[in-house]
Amino acid sequence: MQLSFVISGFAVGVLVGMTGVGGGSLMTPLLTLLFGVSPSVAVGTDLAFASITKGFGTFTHRLRGTVRWDIVRLLCMGALPAAVVAAIALKQFGALDKEIGVIIRYSIAGSVMLTVVALLFKRKMLAWITAHPERQLQGRALDLTTIACGAVLGILVTVSSIGAGAIGATLLVMLYPRLSSAEVAGTDIAYAVPLTAIAAVGHWWLGSINWTLLMTLLVGSVPGITIGSWFARAVPERILRAMLAATLMGVAAKLISAS
Repeated sequence: MQLSFVISGFAVGVLVGMTGVGGGSLMTPLLTLLFGVSPSVAVGTDLAFASITKGFGTFTHRLRGTVRWDIVRLLCMGALPAAVVAAIALKQFGALDKEIGVIIRYSIAGSVMLTVVALLFKRKMLAWITAHPERQLQGRALDLTTIACGAVLGILVTVSSIGAGAIGATLLVMLYPRLSSAEVAGTDIAYAVPLTAIAAVGHWWLGSINWTLLMTLLVGSVPGITIGSWFARAVPERILRAMLAATLMGVAAKLISAS
C-alpha cells in the first residue's frame, strides 16, 4: 500500500509540475476514491502536503521577484480568519462523523467542478476583462473584493483542501489582469502557504492528518514535480489542461455517485 501512495504522489507531482494546478483537486479525490481514506483525513493530509510543497515554491518565486506581496496580504486578511472559523465549525459539528464526511465529499466534488470551470474558461474570462476595462475594479473596491475572495477561498480550502490553485489563480487574473503569468503563479502560491498551513493545523487539532501517509506522498511527489517541470514545454498547455479537466469531471461524478 505504501508503494501505491508513493506512485500516486509521483503521478500527481508530475501533473502539477506540467500544468501548475491540480494538486488538491487530484490528490484528495484520489485518496478517498482509490484508497478508501475518509474524506476528513484525506483533506487534512492533503492540506499538510500542500503547505510543505507550496512553501518550496514560494521560496523560488520570491528569489525571482514574482510575488505581489500587497495582494498576498489582502488575500490573507480574508483567507486566514475564514480558515480558522471553518476549522472551529468542523470541530463543533464533528469533522470525523459519517454525516459530516458526506458533506465534505460533496464539497470536494463541488470544488473539483469549480476547478474544471477555472481551467476551461480562464482565457475567455481574461479576454472579456481585457476587452471591458471599464468593468475592472479599482482602489478600495478592489481591495475589499480581494479580501472577500480570500475569505471564500479560506472556507473552501479548509473544508475540501481544493481551491487555492486553479480557482485562486483565476480570481487573480480576473481581479488583476495586468499581472504577468509568473506573478499570478507566484502570488497564488505565496498566499496559499499560510492558508494551507493554518487549515492543516486546524485538521491536526481535529485529528484528521495521517502523518505516515503524508511522508509517503512527499517521497513520490518531490521527484514527480521535478520531472513534470522538465516536460512542461514538451506538451501543449491546452492539451494538458483539457486532459486534466476531463479527469476532474470524472472524479467529481464519481464522488457524487459514491456518496
